[in-house]
Amino acid sequence: MRRAIGALLMVLSLAAPAAAQKRGLLPEDYYKEVTISDVAVSPSGTLVAFTVTTVVEKENRRHYEVWLERLVGGVPDGHPFRFTDAISESSNPCWSPDGTTLSFSSARGDDTNTTWFARVWPLPGESHHVAGVEGTPVWSPDGNWIAYTRPAPEDRAPVKNAHAGWIAGDALSHTLDATRFDGRVITSARYKRDGMLELLPDPASRKPLQLFVVPARGGRPRQLTPSTFDVGSITWSHDSRLIVVTGSERQSPEADPQMTHDIYAISRDGGALRRLTNNPGAERSPSWSPVRNQLAFVLTPVRNAKQNVVVVDLASDGRFMGQPRNLTADWDLTPGDLSWTADGGAVRFDAETHGNVHLFEVATTGGTVRQVTTGDRTLSSIAASADGRVLAYVVDDALTPTELYVARGDGGAEHRATSFNEAWLRNVVRMLPERLTWTVGDGTPIEGWLVKPVGFRKDGKYPLVLKIHGGPHTQYGNTWSSAFHILSNAGMFVLYCNPRGSTGYGYRFAYATRGRWGETDSEDLLKGLDAAIARYPEIDTKRLGVSGGSYGGYMTNWLTATTTRFAAAVTSRTIANWESWYGASDDQGLTDYEFYGAPWEQRDLYRRLSPISYVEHVRAPTLIIEGENDYRTPMAEGEQWFMALKKQYVPVEMVRYPRSSHSLSRTGEPWLLVDRLERIRSWFVQWLIESPMMTM
Repeated sequence: MRRAIGALLMVLSLAAPAAAQKRGLLPEDYYKEVTISDVAVSPSGTLVAFTVTTVVEKENRRHYEVWLERLVGGVPDGHPFRFTDAISESSNPCWSPDGTTLSFSSARGDDTNTTWFARVWPLPGESHHVAGVEGTPVWSPDGNWIAYTRPAPEDRAPVKNAHAGWIAGDALSHTLDATRFDGRVITSARYKRDGMLELLPDPASRKPLQLFVVPARGGRPRQLTPSTFDVGSITWSHDSRLIVVTGSERQSPEADPQMTHDIYAISRDGGALRRLTNNPGAERSPSWSPVRNQLAFVLTPVRNAKQNVVVVDLASDGRFMGQPRNLTADWDLTPGDLSWTADGGAVRFDAETHGNVHLFEVATTGGTVRQVTTGDRTLSSIAASADGRVLAYVVDDALTPTELYVARGDGGAEHRATSFNEAWLRNVVRMLPERLTWTVGDGTPIEGWLVKPVGFRKDGKYPLVLKIHGGPHTQYGNTWSSAFHILSNAGMFVLYCNPRGSTGYGYRFAYATRGRWGETDSEDLLKGLDAAIARYPEIDTKRLGVSGGSYGGYMTNWLTATTTRFAAAVTSRTIANWESWYGASDDQGLTDYEFYGAPWEQRDLYRRLSPISYVEHVRAPTLIIEGENDYRTPMAEGEQWFMALKKQYVPVEMVRYPRSSHSLSRTGEPWLLVDRLERIRSWFVQWLIESPMMTM
């Protein structure tokens, strides 16, 4: 009896501390997240290479390494190991066709060549350059050649003038003293790009990427293209004699509003660059069959049209033999990049579908598109062995950040290969999202997910935050979002959904909001609120918040200006005024299509769909989050919203993050990204939990 009591006391003493350690997710947990990407399976299927990204909190940066995982009979051995130097930044692994060598990208010291190679088998070797290779290598199938792109040598001379390209070559204005002028003279509409902290040089001063080939053992590179435009998307013919690339002869979007992209072919030994397509739309992701003269690619006949996977037979010189055959005419999702099954009988691609991302395939003879992988999760960076027997990919879901998974070529017998995030998540409580569906006025079904508060009780009353994704042509769903779990841990329901305009539900669904942003999709979001409240009466309808970024920031503004349902808001990377946005953004093509023209062609529509037109109705305390180098939704949009609310005595704060682009919430500096998470959390805690009556 005494022994039993002693054992019980020991169990209790061990269980109590463990239970005490259980907690919800906090903003600072981001520093512990490990991200997997860039998966590459060795041709034999015995090794998987991948990039591991960690956060170095003290230095406010991310660190990148290439790791390897051994496979035994297609099953991971459970002991992944670092392959590249722990001091250097390394990523983007790629195998040679014989599996003996791994290439990767790495910036090392003053070395300007970031392309490195290392022998893996039979014995590991030191990292080295291959003479003549100065770009991301694309091996020929026979392993004898490497193709890559970079500017021509004469275009890569060191620039002595730090301000080169700052003055447009066709500028008509003059200066009195060029030595005193350190500004810019711009004549091109493409003078900035989101993610680039500096303004872009004049397009005429930027030299195009050319195609080069060099023997795989090293040597003098041969420049194959003398083109006036960038070439990319390199794919070799199965016999290693021809190379296919993509490019646009009208490279500037100003000269080509359709964003035309064509496919070209050229012999490995040189010769003319032959254009194989001449459509008004775009062709992308060309992929040559591994066993025969067939080319698959994604065809978009005109800008923003439905995208389809097509395949065409080729002559020995690469010319099309007949018209491309549409393999996905009856399939309504959007294909990602293409690859082939090992036998050349089917083409594979990933696609978004109902909140998930999975691998699909279709036979080259046509027929039903088959889903290869399944489950409520998001797959990315999918790769296969040369014989098709091994698949590897990155998986994340609503409860877990990215990890590496390995499966058979048909998607079966799946195994998780890494557990980088398991230890720090072990004692972190995450509430499993609950799927909801509802129907809007025209009969369209809408899908969403609801996360309950950590510690939820049936007898409680809780606030809810509606989260709205960006895009709008993207999707929420079964993927890791620290923001949702942080709000849940703060004591709130979190509702996120895919209103009309989202991807993953077909072409018509994605463009159902064209010309009616805010007017159509607000019904989907508000009825989602009603569905959540009907499911859980514990939701306090007087303590509803709304938050989103980019398109989600626009919709946050729209909903607080056109309804009275929300007691607090956080709007990020926002849009307040479509007319001013058009003049300052780097992406006018978005509304040229979505709003049927430019502001001077659709003035009433631009103003009708601008939240600033209704800003006098806003009463919800609003936090505005902006990146000072956001060129997609420029900071002036947030400033307009801030000033309008301030003048009307609506509680408002604006946070400006330096050195931050439109991607702050995904790839921004770690300190700033975590600060953003805490400000969103604390704003909603203030207005929905601590002082909710102040907004009534």
